[in-house]
Amino acid sequence: MNNAPIGIFDSGLGGLTILKALQKALPAEKLIYFGDTANVPYGSKSRATVTQFSLDIAHFLEQKGVKLIIVACNTASALALAQLRKSCRVPVLGVIEPGAKKATATSQNGRIAVLGTEATVKSGAYRQQILKRAPKAKVTQIPCPLFVPLVEEGWAKKPLARLTVQEYLKPLAKTGADTVILGCTHYPVLKPVIASVLGKQVQLVDSAQTLAQEVKTYLTQKDAQAQGKGSLTIYASDAPERFKRLAKHILGTQLKTVRLKKLNA
Repeated sequence: MNNAPIGIFDSGLGGLTILKALQKALPAEKLIYFGDTANVPYGSKSRATVTQFSLDIAHFLEQKGVKLIIVACNTASALALAQLRKSCRVPVLGVIEPGAKKATATSQNGRIAVLGTEATVKSGAYRQQILKRAPKAKVTQIPCPLFVPLVEEGWAKKPLARLTVQEYLKPLAKTGADTVILGCTHYPVLKPVIASVLGKQVQLVDSAQTLAQEVKTYLTQKDAQAQGKGSLTIYASDAPERFKRLAKHILGTQLKTVRLKKLNA
């Protein structure tokens, strides 16, 4: 199983931040990425809907013989992870636990803010995981629904992105938070803008970097790391050419091929 691929999925392009971090941390691994572009965004959808999409994708990845599934989507991690772990034959890792662990280790004053989709914030998953590790922590959650479309449209460097970030982050000044979790895999694309608005006194927890390190640790402990040369296969559930074009904003390089795979087809 060591040389079996790792499956990664997200509602769209955002999980490519995790893919990029994984390629850097584990260059020998074969990676299969699924972007559910037909149903993006997940952040405004119900638990039942997100769970069904997630189970369909996980089933597809299992058919591809993966040794591990990474839920590279905070909303799916918050709403569907428990069901995925019950239903899948292979281990499933999400992004929330590593992010909460990193944030509690980073914060000096116990005041932590979470930026996420509406569904992630409503689920309270980050708050639960943070308080599990630091019961006295004060957690502020801020839904930022416009961040995902800004990234998906490739507008992360436009003035509109800065204006949007400034508007969403206004409440943070009153909280005294010294650590902010980028609680959606799209958000690291906006990291330079968010860091600029918040200033150097606030530490950002990047979900992509923390999860990549978690995966590396997990594979090392299980003696399941691949040997040889890594590879990448990417599927999208809709508009693969658009996915290919916009992916360059995140990966920094042009993808050769994005395959179309409709869910339940």
